[in-house]
Amino acid sequence: MAILTILAGLVLPSVQLTAKRTKEIELRRSLRTIRTALDEYKKAYDEAIKAQKITQGLQTNASSSGYPKSLKLLVEGDDFGGLDKNQTKKKFLRRIPVDPFNPVKKGEEPKWGLRAYKDEPDSKTASDDVEDVYDVYSLSEETAIDGTKYKDW
Repeated sequence: MAILTILAGLVLPSVQLTAKRTKEIELRRSLRTIRTALDEYKKAYDEAIKAQKITQGLQTNASSSGYPKSLKLLVEGDDFGGLDKNQTKKKFLRRIPVDPFNPVKKGEEPKWGLRAYKDEPDSKTASDDVEDVYDVYSLSEETAIDGTKYKDW
């Protein structure tokens, strides 16, 4: 019995560390997915400006910086003003990824910290105050295995 207790004591921390590492991998993947979608949105906006399908500043969903006004817009799609009647809404995400360290309740949308284009790189802005979504970060206050805070990733 004592041997089993000692073995369980050795295995349990390893299992907990593995579970945390798995959540960290999921967080990195989610951040990369959203950040890539934001970059693709900006690229599509710039291409629409270049092709003169829209006039800068007159579109309805993108801000003057060319980034979306919300993460939800990446899922709903955007036609960048709709001047080209043949153009359909281009979608950039199927769904907003979930932060594994900040889980949401059933029926709610995933919550992320948002940075605007004009914000400083290390600024933390309330999601209601962002007029364009330039970057996202985790709202978790937890510390990663490497000693950094998840909100700083």
